[in-house]
Amino acid sequence: MGKIAIIAGREFNERVRKKSFIITTILMPIAFVAIMFVPVLMMNIQSDEKHEIVVVDQSGTIAPKMQDSATIDYTSSDRTLEELTAEQQDIFGILIIGSDVATNPSNVQLLTYESSTINIESEITDQIRTILEAEKLKAYNIEDIDSILEAIKTPVSLKVKQLGESGETKESSSILNIALAYIFGFLIYMFVFLYGNMVMQGVIEEKSNKVMEVMVSSVKPFQLMMGKILGIASVAVTQFVIWVVFILVVGGVAMSLFGVSDMMAAATASAAMDPAAMMGAAEMPAMDGELLAVLGTITDPTYLLRILGGFLVYFIGGYLLYAAMFAAVGSAVDNEKDTNNLQLPITIPLILAIFVMMSAMQDPHGPLAFWFSLIPFTSPVVMMVRLPYGVPGWELALSIGLLVATFVAMVYLAGKIYRVGVFMYGKKPTLGELAKWIRYK
Repeated sequence: MGKIAIIAGREFNERVRKKSFIITTILMPIAFVAIMFVPVLMMNIQSDEKHEIVVVDQSGTIAPKMQDSATIDYTSSDRTLEELTAEQQDIFGILIIGSDVATNPSNVQLLTYESSTINIESEITDQIRTILEAEKLKAYNIEDIDSILEAIKTPVSLKVKQLGESGETKESSSILNIALAYIFGFLIYMFVFLYGNMVMQGVIEEKSNKVMEVMVSSVKPFQLMMGKILGIASVAVTQFVIWVVFILVVGGVAMSLFGVSDMMAAATASAAMDPAAMMGAAEMPAMDGELLAVLGTITDPTYLLRILGGFLVYFIGGYLLYAAMFAAVGSAVDNEKDTNNLQLPITIPLILAIFVMMSAMQDPHGPLAFWFSLIPFTSPVVMMVRLPYGVPGWELALSIGLLVATFVAMVYLAGKIYRVGVFMYGKKPTLGELAKWIRYK
């Protein structure tokens, strides 16, 4: 064990001193925070440019009722399309509404002098749809139809709570569950693939530099492989911890700048109030039920422990399992170009896990999600999708047990490949030859 620790320490020290490690450690959390907050900032930065649209309404019912908006000014015209296009127009476009638009709503055409946008098109169609619906309702001669329609508008806010075995209730948020399932499932996929490849590249580099031939004279190939796997695992854990701390700090600053902290404080205060009192509190902003559910869920210590604890267990287990396979591939070839065929059996389960993850997000307790959360080669990704929704203890224990057992078996088999492969040069082995290496005593 002492030699494994020495090799692991060497791997750790070499990699954390590289510029690539320092750069990715700094840039990744900044990019993550930017992905979360830049869209919010961009939404708040709106252009004050007005788009003038000339409306040629052949039906005579739509144009008088179209109202200018923050981005579009409508101007009704009695001129024909030929007359409007015959001269240079300093406008955005021409909207042509057919005479039979009431019975043929698709008889609407927008001609633009520059590229249109989905926002402009949606705004135009929404206005025309609303006007047409109002005109159709008037045909029924219902008195005070506008006030009736306004009175019957009833927004519904669904509050979801999960029942425990003893009958107690706790907050539940499907939006938060889906978000965490996707984020943590994809993080495990990314980390396992990234650091597993790092193990393989390290083995190939040392093998090509003849470093291994010197090292294996004093340590067993199995010890060398385990030292590299554990050393790079410690690099991954260190980088991940730095990222978490960095994201919390930078994210907290960004939340303060965008006023999200004040909104969350108000939501927490609102959640503690009686619903009837909330409706009557003029100074309390109206909070969406889903937001309150999210805040209630993320402040539940049991929920956080289940998610974060599960992530650490499956991240470490998945990494160790795949790192052993990547190390075996690296020891069997002389350069990275020769790894393509041998990598295929390793990458297929990871890619399959991503596809199953998408399905499991919709049905986390279905048979597909259940079985793939037990299969060790896909369970690190798929089980992370199921954890936010709650998983029975026996399923979790069985999944972790199978993952650990498969890792031990894979290390044993990979060690045999590693033992032979580190001394093989000049030939790219096939999968059949790797199977023969495993049977060597």
